[in-house]
Amino acid sequence: MIVLDEEHDGSYKQEDGVIYQGRDMAVLKASVDKIPIILASATPSIETINNVNIGKYGIVKLTSRFGVAVMPEVDLIDMRQNQPVKESWGKSWLSSVLVKQIEEKLLNKEQVMLYINRRGYAPLVLCSECGNRLQCPHCNVYLTAHSKDDTKCCCHHCGYSRRLPKVCGKCGKEDTWVLVGPGIERIEEEVKNRFPNAKIETISSDIITSQTRLNEIIRKISASEVDIIIGTQILVKGHHFPNLTLVGVVDGDMSFSSSDLRANENTFQLLTQVSGRAGRDVKKGKVVIQTYNPDNSVMQAIKNNDRASFVKQELKDRKDALMPPFTKLAAFILSSKNKQALENFCYVLKQKMPVGIDGIQTYGPIDSPLSYLKNNYRKRFLIVVDRKIHIQDILKKWLSMVIIPSSVKLKVDIDPYNFM
Repeated sequence: MIVLDEEHDGSYKQEDGVIYQGRDMAVLKASVDKIPIILASATPSIETINNVNIGKYGIVKLTSRFGVAVMPEVDLIDMRQNQPVKESWGKSWLSSVLVKQIEEKLLNKEQVMLYINRRGYAPLVLCSECGNRLQCPHCNVYLTAHSKDDTKCCCHHCGYSRRLPKVCGKCGKEDTWVLVGPGIERIEEEVKNRFPNAKIETISSDIITSQTRLNEIIRKISASEVDIIIGTQILVKGHHFPNLTLVGVVDGDMSFSSSDLRANENTFQLLTQVSGRAGRDVKKGKVVIQTYNPDNSVMQAIKNNDRASFVKQELKDRKDALMPPFTKLAAFILSSKNKQALENFCYVLKQKMPVGIDGIQTYGPIDSPLSYLKNNYRKRFLIVVDRKIHIQDILKKWLSMVIIPSSVKLKVDIDPYNFM
């Protein structure tokens, strides 16, 4: 038997080297070897749910939590009506509603987890005089500020880092930089100021650099030696903390900004998994999600623990848009250090694009959202085909009609998960 836990998780999609979907390879392996396979998840992927709906997969539902534990109550905090006030230490990111809930839990000797999936101190460094944004010289992304006092600015894509410059390179003014938005380190700063007597642990890939250190922190949390845990996605799944009764989501809308067709699905899965950390034992849990869009259907589905309504709407939207699981996608990702060579080859590739074939739509070339990454210019094609069409044959014939220049790299991604 093959058991694939957290089958919905995007990390099963391998995007470096040979591109493949590990979940689908596991299903294929089980089919070839004629053995059972279990795809396990509290928040199954839309593709898997559709396979259940069409009778391809069977389903076993676990309708209650283990032991006496019950599902947590979920509150949506409308941040338009609950704007945090500026405090003596600086701008606040926690609403008064969430702060009050934390105070109550600490008074009752219960644990709190604050979740924000954003590394560093602030995601944007801005010149207050001219609006210039500090950008990575090797990628078209803005640098993330780490720490407030000795500000190191990093690119989370290529690893480039530098100290915050004294002078703005655009307007020439000194000491005009403003750190915009919250990262996990900024939330840690606020929590330490608000709750100076609380025992706090902050967990992100920048801070926890070894498995030994992570194991020690998890041990301390399990032993109730920590009052407030501040974490990124590293804490979302797989941990059972009996005394953790409050989960606060600092920015519930963050995942909606993705260009991914799975943005709604990913948000629902992520926030459901985060919520699942609260109240896993005798004490009932509470989840507080800060959002600027509480009426959003995804937010309402999470609040009401109504996966069925979310799945029904998501499947309808995908079907109306002719997107997976009702069609198949493929992407060409092209990159080159030579911008002109890249554009020339994209023009050639477009001329050989398959046309006039029923059930096939081709789009591109367009600049990737990350159009310059690690000193490479990047463009994309997207191919949408009917599920009955063998897409590999189409792509193979298309690529056989062109010669790829040595200066251009082309990757073929079947069923792309990353649209950047």
